[in-house]
Amino acid sequence: MGWVHNVNVKVAKSPVGRWFQLEGSGHPRERKGSYFLTELRAGIAAFFAMAYIIAVNSGIVSDTGGTCVCNGGVDDPICDVNEEYLLCAAEVKRDLVTATAAISALSSFCMGLFANLPVSLAPGMGLNAYFAYTVVGYHGTGNVPYSVALTAIFVEGWVFFALALFGLRQRLALAIPHSIKLATSVGIGLFLTLIGFTYSEGIGLLTGAQSTPLELAGCTSDLLDPITGLCPDGAKMRSPKLWIGIFCGGVFTVILMMYRVKGAIIAGILLVSIISWPRTTAVTYFPYTAVGDDSFNFFKKVVDFHKISKTLNVQQWDISEYGSQFGLAFITFLYVDILDCTGTLYSMARFAKVIDPVTEDFEGSTVAYMVDAISISIGSLLGCPPVTAFIESGAGISEGGRTGLTSIITGICFFISIFFAPIFASIPPWATGCVLVLVGSMMMSSVVEINWKYIGDAVPAFVTICAMPFTYSIADGLIGGICLYITLNTTVWVIEKASGGRIVPPNKADKDPANWGGRGGILPPWMKRLVRGKKDFWRDDTQAVTASASDVPDEDEMAKTNSKGHPEAVDVKSQEKSL
Repeated sequence: MGWVHNVNVKVAKSPVGRWFQLEGSGHPRERKGSYFLTELRAGIAAFFAMAYIIAVNSGIVSDTGGTCVCNGGVDDPICDVNEEYLLCAAEVKRDLVTATAAISALSSFCMGLFANLPVSLAPGMGLNAYFAYTVVGYHGTGNVPYSVALTAIFVEGWVFFALALFGLRQRLALAIPHSIKLATSVGIGLFLTLIGFTYSEGIGLLTGAQSTPLELAGCTSDLLDPITGLCPDGAKMRSPKLWIGIFCGGVFTVILMMYRVKGAIIAGILLVSIISWPRTTAVTYFPYTAVGDDSFNFFKKVVDFHKISKTLNVQQWDISEYGSQFGLAFITFLYVDILDCTGTLYSMARFAKVIDPVTEDFEGSTVAYMVDAISISIGSLLGCPPVTAFIESGAGISEGGRTGLTSIITGICFFISIFFAPIFASIPPWATGCVLVLVGSMMMSSVVEINWKYIGDAVPAFVTICAMPFTYSIADGLIGGICLYITLNTTVWVIEKASGGRIVPPNKADKDPANWGGRGGILPPWMKRLVRGKKDFWRDDTQAVTASASDVPDEDEMAKTNSKGHPEAVDVKSQEKSL
């Protein structure tokens, strides 16, 4: 249409078009096939693919109780029924709705503005579950208090900033064994699936048992045995909330995804939520209790700005009592986030065709990593777990997004959602439980890329996968897998050297090769330009980009991409189908 062409041309010839390197802007590195209205549509598509994180993240993290203090006494040590504590936890959830939307808006906007990448950021799935259920624990029953865990995340963000500034972040990600990277993705997927099946933030299909680790549940919460936590045999699978979550939140969403309907996940969440909002039904999210009344009164506001009151700037810097646990949480956040954001950024950059084939890096990589790092620290000040790049950004890229305008539009959409906090705070756990299962199923696809031919790679990967859900801890799974990998492969290396190369496993040639980085050298691009004497060393070298619109792969091509074309990037790409 004529007006569409005219708008695209006018914006491209403006300073905005030149900053974002739109086609027709005259910029020496303009990105062919990038148009303003296409970027606008792509940003909206990416938002609808990511919007579920507002409800899911606030629900998961609020299970910690935040800064609420439990005074349940001996009869209720973890405040499962303490009215005062539950009202406080409901307020924490509202705070986290605002915090999640705010940090997603800020980080996505900055990623687009400064790094010019069509990649959006938000609190990461998997990391939020580890933060909530392993580090802090349900209602604060973990080894580290909520405020101390946020301190670890704040520090981690600045450590990431230093690693990104000197180009070490991507090198660390590339040095991690390929099989462990892939196994981490699969293990986190199973971990999220287990959470989605339980009561606290899921559909209530499973519960802990005594004679077996897990047992089928599915009864209403009031029928759970207060001592054993089990469902009576005659009441299993009888909860209407369970079946609404399965069919309306699970089956319905999968069918929409099969037909590639944009915003399928958020559509399923909304359907279950709408069914659960009326107060007179058996599946209501607003029962006639003090907590239900308080939640319903907030829900009726519909449009409202909720001021963060309980999670803002609550870091605790005295960590002397939690030294070892603080260190473990910090290292785990560091490791998983290195894989998470680095892998997603590489895979999305390859999807958008902005990877340099020589250096195996992408334009603006250092700035992108620094934006992510600062966003992690700012997010912790708001009370959120680590922020990371989302694989759902691919929805925007598949709509034609090639520049940072896409993520800027996504950020603006997240900013608007801040004012709909009453809606996002009123989404029940049985609406998001199947989302966790779906995310877990998408992360499972990485399992086929693990090197099962060589047992020195396969067994550590298998241990990593199994230990994460079975121990209910990402950290324990990583420790087990990495330690076993080092033990096995170091032993083989010692025997080989001691025997002069005569004693080696018969199929050692099938082992994944070690990789300590790409071909671009050790120094980051900005430092190379500084060494060469380039005055504006912070700017990329001018180089024309010749990719055309036809070069942008569609969703089928993205799904078929494997590690043969770019082993380092895809290693971690599959790692974060999470997101």
